[in-house]
Amino acid sequence: MSCPEYEISAEFYDHVAIYRSRPDVGFFVETARAAGGPVLEVGCGTGRVLLPCARAGVPMVGLDVSRPMLDRLREKLADETDAVRARVRIVEADMRSFEIGERFACALLPFRSFQHMLTPADQRAALRRVKAHLQPGGLMVLDLFNPSIPMLGDPAWGRYPIAEPEFKMPDGRRVARSYRVVGRDYANQRQDVEFLLGVAHPDGRTEHHAEGFTLRYLFRYEAEYLLECEGFAVEAVYGGYDRTPFATRYPGEVILVARA
Repeated sequence: MSCPEYEISAEFYDHVAIYRSRPDVGFFVETARAAGGPVLEVGCGTGRVLLPCARAGVPMVGLDVSRPMLDRLREKLADETDAVRARVRIVEADMRSFEIGERFACALLPFRSFQHMLTPADQRAALRRVKAHLQPGGLMVLDLFNPSIPMLGDPAWGRYPIAEPEFKMPDGRRVARSYRVVGRDYANQRQDVEFLLGVAHPDGRTEHHAEGFTLRYLFRYEAEYLLECEGFAVEAVYGGYDRTPFATRYPGEVILVARA
């Protein structure tokens, strides 16, 4: 099983400036270490969060449906120490239907991975699989973006691509990336996003790529109610990775900490 999303982006993902500077890694490492047992990361991608957790001494299982992203994780894992490699297990599977045969003290769903679940049925299925893999009283952290009402109503987001800082690959290629919202389905709370990549080679050649994906957004109380319906008790809702309360800033994040 594999996923067509991120087939192009997987190669560049770890070099994107806004991903490299995201402030969430310390929050997830701290949470994983405090769990006191093995941790499952759902939507682990290239290991941006998983590898720092493993380096901190946490036994990790990383699950993702995207084979290109997991291939990149395997390449990175080969450069880690024997001790780190021994703490990591990689599973290619769909979060709606996975069965690992292990229970975890904690499950992490960082950086919008859950928002690839595009229907309430998908969301419930994923939460049920996560809960089935948690130890009694196990913790789950669900990281969502807080939907910005002004942004959702602003047509300019789809009219012009929004440029990100250019970055350089180890082989000398320079990559300019931008994104735009190409479609909105307000009734089903979905956004279609397109990334545009311009790649300039050291020899002067250029290439251009486009890659799209769809996310479903959830509002804070909708997400809380969904978790409660699936047997989770919400313990905290943060608006940032410094554990500030939700709505301290707008739009901020929706980081839900819940216990099975």
